[in-house]
Amino acid sequence: MNIRLGIIGTGRIASRAISEIEKVDGLKITAIVNPNQKHARDFADKYGIDNAFEVIEKLMGVADASYVASPHGTHFGYTRDLLNMGLHVICEKPMSLNPEHAGSLYVLAAEKELVLMEGLKTAYCPGFKKIEEVLSSGVIGDVVDVEAAFTRLTAVGCREYDDKKYGGSFTEFGTYTMLPIFRFLGTDYCNVSIMSRSIENVDGYTKAVFDFGGRFACAKTGLSVKSEGQLLISGSKGYIIVPSPWWLTRYFEVRYEDSKKIDRYECEFEGDGLRYEFTEFVRRINEGIRIPDREIDEGIARAGVFERFLKMRKTI
Repeated sequence: MNIRLGIIGTGRIASRAISEIEKVDGLKITAIVNPNQKHARDFADKYGIDNAFEVIEKLMGVADASYVASPHGTHFGYTRDLLNMGLHVICEKPMSLNPEHAGSLYVLAAEKELVLMEGLKTAYCPGFKKIEEVLSSGVIGDVVDVEAAFTRLTAVGCREYDDKKYGGSFTEFGTYTMLPIFRFLGTDYCNVSIMSRSIENVDGYTKAVFDFGGRFACAKTGLSVKSEGQLLISGSKGYIIVPSPWWLTRYFEVRYEDSKKIDRYECEFEGDGLRYEFTEFVRRINEGIRIPDREIDEGIARAGVFERFLKMRKTI
């Protein structure tokens, strides 16, 4: 039996998700929601979706779950309201820009026995899971440093620049770059220093440096500055290098002091990658899987960094 899915939003990511969801067994799109009824209707007609609504309340009776693909600033409110309606939710990143809000969503989902996931496709793709497996084997020893970059040169006037309150490079890509940092170093950092270069009243380039007390991390994001989009995980016995674009993990290497010794890993990565997170979403719904504590801790930690970043950006 298919899980009926309502999509909130009609932007780029919602359009990309359509073809990916078609690859996922047990999931069927039954409705689209946009406060602009014409946008909702046009999107529904384009992709053959039966229902087009302007408010989420109309999803009752036609959807069992929802995918929040609306602008960043609406994610928390939509997710909270959808959970209160009794719908499972997968929300695009960042799910929340405030740690208290993030925590409240996880509590609400648990109380209502609903699945809640942040739509961070990298975390669910085979390549990233393989990196976790390799690290768990201990081949590079203790993880001491994680460096992750995600930059994409984006023309002024695009969506990333339009939202002066929540737009910019760090809110757009920071969820990705913080994923391996918190996954492999934990969430108990001592301090984070955030530096930004602004453009069009948002951050065009941001570097966040984390101190974990003898272990370190760096997250770089950019819209107006280009950097090598790699992931580097440094350990006491060796290191893992994931070439750009690391967030679409298809290949990585484990390297050692002996430069002739290199372990190479080829990994599956199909389509846009969204199919992996939606497949996991369906599995959790069907099997009644509670939210892993690790995901809760990481989600709250990321929201805390976003909150700190947005407060800092007001002073730039």
